[in-house]
Amino acid sequence: MAAVDTSDRSNVELNPGEFILDMATDLKLIVGFTLAALVFIYAPVLNETIIRSALGLVMVLFVPGYALIAALFPGKKDIDGIERAALSFGLSIAVSPLIGLGLNYTPWGIRLDPIVVCLTIFTLACVLVANKRRHGLPKEERFHVDFPGIYGQFKGEVLAGDKTRLDKALTVILIASILLSIVTLAYVIAVPKQGEKFTEFYILGPEGKADKYPTRFNIGDSKPVIVGIVNHEYRDVTYDLVVSLNDTANVTSLHSERLTLGDNQTWEKPVNLTPDMAGTNMRMEFLLYADGNMTAPYRECHLWVNVTSPQ
Repeated sequence: MAAVDTSDRSNVELNPGEFILDMATDLKLIVGFTLAALVFIYAPVLNETIIRSALGLVMVLFVPGYALIAALFPGKKDIDGIERAALSFGLSIAVSPLIGLGLNYTPWGIRLDPIVVCLTIFTLACVLVANKRRHGLPKEERFHVDFPGIYGQFKGEVLAGDKTRLDKALTVILIASILLSIVTLAYVIAVPKQGEKFTEFYILGPEGKADKYPTRFNIGDSKPVIVGIVNHEYRDVTYDLVVSLNDTANVTSLHSERLTLGDNQTWEKPVNLTPDMAGTNMRMEFLLYADGNMTAPYRECHLWVNVTSPQ
């Protein structure tokens, strides 16, 4: 019986385990980087470090595009390394907003968790497709990154003798653009620009939507309203929440609470309201004071309610 040559495994069926283990180094790094980004985004202690921001930006601006380019061009002769790097940035910048646009028309909306999940699924799917397509080629034709010889490859692509002066000039401009993008990204991470300082303050109905607010009460009825506070003041702030019922002649307090929020921290909680006086078109005020200054509310919301006495 003739022996089977398994040195070139492109025509040999691999089981799922071997298929993953036989993945090229660059694809393994993309998978590892994606998983590391997830850890730094959601781990309780790690998500407060600057590494979280750095990994998140690279995850948005480079990784999805590289995975997509790897899936589209599995052969090493399809495009050269510099073009791959440039297209990885360009396609990432195109893919990420498209994913956000698609999420805008879903019940999940444009929020951190849906964006992270969709980018992760997109990246891993492209990696699997790229790995599958590379295994469909002879081993010597598959694209791979020769990390020890990457400088030699880079020098050869820039100074190749078969390139015209225009090609060499365009290559240098492309490399300079990539380096400038990396430097700009590093600067943005190291010196983040401080935006406008403000506090979000809102009330929602019992179903968590800006709808179906309780506006009709009987004295003694207790109905919930969801109150939310988001701190964008770039510092820790102590807030005082006061809910009162005002019928121009009398004012009664329905709820009061003090809390401290860090920068970008969100507080959202159902507050049960129990009016103790009857009246029509009364103003239910939700007042938010900051830093112990109780002379004037920092933010305020209100509802118009009717309260009737039980028969």
